Amino acid sequence: MPRRKAPRRIVLVVYEGAQILDITGPSAVFTSANRCSGEELYAVELVSSSGAPVRTSGAVTVVTRAARSVPVLGIDTLLAVGGDDVAVLAAMEDPTLRDFMRRAVPGARRYGSVCSGTFLLARFGLLDGRRVATHWDGCALLAENFPALTVDPDALYMVDGPVWTSAGVTTGIDMALAMVEEDHDASLAGEIAQRLVVYARRPGHQSQFSALLRAQVRRDTPYAELVQWMHEHLEEELGVEALAKRAGQSPRDFHRKFSRSLGQTPARFVENLRLDRVRILLGHAFALKEIADQTGFGTAVRMSRAFERRFGVKPSLFRQMVPIAGLTDARQ
Repeated sequence: MPRRKAPRRIVLVVYEGAQILDITGPSAVFTSANRCSGEELYAVELVSSSGAPVRTSGAVTVVTRAARSVPVLGIDTLLAVGGDDVAVLAAMEDPTLRDFMRRAVPGARRYGSVCSGTFLLARFGLLDGRRVATHWDGCALLAENFPALTVDPDALYMVDGPVWTSAGVTTGIDMALAMVEEDHDASLAGEIAQRLVVYARRPGHQSQFSALLRAQVRRDTPYAELVQWMHEHLEEELGVEALAKRAGQSPRDFHRKFSRSLGQTPARFVENLRLDRVRILLGHAFALKEIADQTGFGTAVRMSRAFERRFGVKPSLFRQMVPIAGLTDARQ
């Protein structure tokens, strides 16, 4: 009989005040992979500095193993989870966690973080030169304190070589599903997503807080219906005069009221909507010219310039960072 493969070791680094969903989200994905496949594909371990039970930010206590007792040889995936501000700051200065992660990372097939766990990796010097994601609320602070890395303020999760980092909380589930898909196949990841009743394989390059979502947050805006229409007609002419006519206002009045209501000029808002769509379409097998046509940029050159200006990377390079999902219409 062929020898059965050992399960992949998934090690989550936790600490007092860690975010419970950062722990249970990825854990649920990997353990569900075992149930769905009927095989022990993954073995999840929770590791803390002392090995004592750890009380999370959700008032749930989890059982852990002491970092010093955990063998680093054979770790497949190592992830630092996020937590509340005080907890993260304390973990960043924990020498036991620092030494464990520094010893474990070189031998791990991949490593990374969920949410503000990115701060631990950055503090321990494990992200220099990498492009990373974290919760939108911490992006500016992370970039300011760790200039040796590049922070993507929009991505749900980011993959840069062996480094996987997510924006936080439920996006840890998205990232874990992507890991399962990379390890096995999309059908298994889809079955897990169905079991967990979550969106199947939400792409990492989808914005965690898009222009459309920002508009939806501003529920008192008189332009809610117009914004939704804009989102559904990005390939059309969306200049101030055309939008003002649709809103029943003069161009000057429309520009002033729209900017005040949504915090951006109409032109900037339209460009951000289009760039959010470009990010999604780059994960599909569309040519750059076709994406430019679908998003209203007209030419690939114009689109590329706008994309690089906002995200700091060319569309062609960004596409190399994300898997191609196929010829699915990303507007659905």
